[in-house]
Amino acid sequence: MKRLLLTAAAISLLSPAAFAETLVVSSWGGSFRDLIDETIAKKFTEETGVDVEFITGGTIDRLNQAKLSRDTPESDVTFTTSHIGWLYHNDGLFEELDMSKIPNAVNLVEQAKISPSHIGAWAYVYTIGYLPDAVPEGMTFDSWEDLWSPELEGMIAAPDFDPSHIIAVSSKLDGVDIENWMDATDKLLALKPNFKAFYTNDANSQQLLSTGETPVQIMLSMNAYHMQSEGLNIKLAIPKEGAVLGVDTMGITAGTDKQELAYKFINAALDPEVQAKIAEIKKGSPVVSNVDLPEELADLPGIFTTPEQWESQTLIIPHELRAEKTAEWRQWFSENMISGN
Repeated sequence: MKRLLLTAAAISLLSPAAFAETLVVSSWGGSFRDLIDETIAKKFTEETGVDVEFITGGTIDRLNQAKLSRDTPESDVTFTTSHIGWLYHNDGLFEELDMSKIPNAVNLVEQAKISPSHIGAWAYVYTIGYLPDAVPEGMTFDSWEDLWSPELEGMIAAPDFDPSHIIAVSSKLDGVDIENWMDATDKLLALKPNFKAFYTNDANSQQLLSTGETPVQIMLSMNAYHMQSEGLNIKLAIPKEGAVLGVDTMGITAGTDKQELAYKFINAALDPEVQAKIAEIKKGSPVVSNVDLPEELADLPGIFTTPEQWESQTLIIPHELRAEKTAEWRQWFSENMISGN
């Protein structure tokens, strides 16, 4: 009996920990999972005492899994890109957000208000990164038009998984609305001789740059800054037409039974100190306007801290249109630009 009582006492002591409440977050793995854990999740747990667990995977893989498990959702909060978030929204996989439950969202910049169901967590750009010692003398890429220079034949790389950036740029340069992007395909095809390679992920992008095989890239700003931190002499340009804006977003998974905690998590993500830490770690733009960044960080190309910068230095592809057109764009690009390169 004494042993039974001791066991019962031990179980009662362990029960609060054993059955502690957790919030499950779906995100990318690697450095982005770590980023969320070290900033947003840390703040959330400090405020609520609730631990955060992660489900990680690729953008499309997680979307497909969310569709399969819609009746018994595996996560409470989901991080995804702005345009793929529209696919979650359109398929009823996100709850519509009650912004009154996200007090920090009062400072959300307009460019991070993506849909009724998902909002920005941080922003970045895809723009021109280059090795100044390996491009024609004096070329600084003041305009996207510079990519078409015959002097850059066989020198450029771009992502093979998302051609939306260069499609948007070509449409802009040709004076065509992106909805009518097919009218700018001659412009796109004229760039083909300048492509050397198409990279499959950030690691592949880094390899092509570090070896000098492709000294000019259409690339993720965060990746460029990571390479700078490792000692590579790479520069980022913000062309006069604007860099292509990217926004990674968060939404509350439809059907979660932890909706109130999910709102607290999203509110923690928009805390100005959390946003400043995200900017410091990843060299991306805060998505709230009340963040105080050190001057050396705020001055980096592709980090926006004022309404004027958000307005004049970004080229924005309509997020819902991008979701609708992504498969079509990838197919055309694969068949007409990558094939034979």
